[in-house]
Amino acid sequence: MVDYITVIGGGLAGCEAAYQIAKRGINVKLYEMKPQKFSPAHTNSNLSEIVCSNSLKSNLLSNACGLLKEELRRLDSLLISCADETCVPAGQALAVDRQKFSELVTKKIYNMKNIEIIREEVKEIPEDGIVIIATGPLTSDIMAKKITEITGNDELYFYDAAAPIVTKESINFGIAFYGDRYSQEKKKEESIDEWRIRQEKEKKSYINLPMNKEEYENFWNKLVSAEVVTLHEFEKREIFEGCMPIEVMAKRGIDTLRFGPLKPVGFDDPRFAKRPYAVVQLRQDNSEATIYNLVGFQTNLKFGEQKKVFSSIPGLKNADFVKYGVMHRNTYINSSKLLFADYSMRMNPKLFFAGQITGVEGYVESISSGLVAGINAVKKFQKKESVIFSEKTIIGALAKYISTENTKFQPMNANFGILPELEGEKIRDKRERYNMLSKRSLDGLDGLLKHI
Repeated sequence: MVDYITVIGGGLAGCEAAYQIAKRGINVKLYEMKPQKFSPAHTNSNLSEIVCSNSLKSNLLSNACGLLKEELRRLDSLLISCADETCVPAGQALAVDRQKFSELVTKKIYNMKNIEIIREEVKEIPEDGIVIIATGPLTSDIMAKKITEITGNDELYFYDAAAPIVTKESINFGIAFYGDRYSQEKKKEESIDEWRIRQEKEKKSYINLPMNKEEYENFWNKLVSAEVVTLHEFEKREIFEGCMPIEVMAKRGIDTLRFGPLKPVGFDDPRFAKRPYAVVQLRQDNSEATIYNLVGFQTNLKFGEQKKVFSSIPGLKNADFVKYGVMHRNTYINSSKLLFADYSMRMNPKLFFAGQITGVEGYVESISSGLVAGINAVKKFQKKESVIFSEKTIIGALAKYISTENTKFQPMNANFGILPELEGEKIRDKRERYNMLSKRSLDGLDGLLKHI
């Protein structure tokens, strides 16, 4: 057996994994293809280059990403430490000077005696020893092909065409109703009261939001006039082959959506016992049924526009969006079928994945996966049991999400909707509830620190 652990990819997840391994006294070979080869989005030779926003989101514990950062701080995350050291004013958020951040990470990784940095593109996945693949959302074509071979999939998911996700508790059930298509139509022999009782008994996996003509046309007008994200050139040529943004579909005609994802066929509006003009369906997105995605709403609208437009849908006026819809190049594996919660591969536990290629979405989420993969690669190296983080932490909840089989698997970022609910009486004040979830997480995490 080789006396080192291989990490492929010098981004956020790869560098965090390499650090966690090296600090535990194990040698690391860290491969980074820059500057020999650059992805379409990268421009300099530093490790952990941030190519999009310089914000790592909120630092508040009443925010899920803020909680995740605090969990990582307590676990001695190198990347969060570097972010704190190179931060720039951003109110309650943690934003960094991108150049200084990547320079600092590069310096600290190079100064660790147990890490050997190899600047070349990996064209074969090593068969000996323990390996972490952290090649990111813009994995090279050669590596993408090798990953498809070892995962047994015909292809990776080459674009992130994800619909917005909202919390169930923020949906107005004075308007919304449960039910699958055709199960909600009123039978001729039923009274309205009998029909409503049957509805309650026959709750299905979908939540439905009915619209009348005026409500639908108001929504349509907002949608077709909303501002979209400008795509990179390397994204434009791929996105539209796989799916169509809802705003593009809407622009084909005012009734196009009513004959597509918003078709009302098979439903009756419980308020009026007749078919609505249009229906938006929300599909359950986790096993706890706390978060739901808007079916067919893959979109390229800017996040602020999504909040404005989609909140105009009846029943979503006060919706809590835990994830906005996105459409961009984003290579990721179907982790829900392939990985354990320690980020190791079910078919080959000596092979780990980390970063956005696993289906975690966002800078801090990628760092989190790298930390978990690094810690558990060491455990595997030492022939010890893996460390599985509690699902009551954001770290553990993300790990559970990506490793729980899901036929509609899509990337997920940190949000309170993936945590188990608090026990006891329900706390209605959102900020108080989120602070309690954070306290529960950190109290539990402190008890785990001595084991890792």
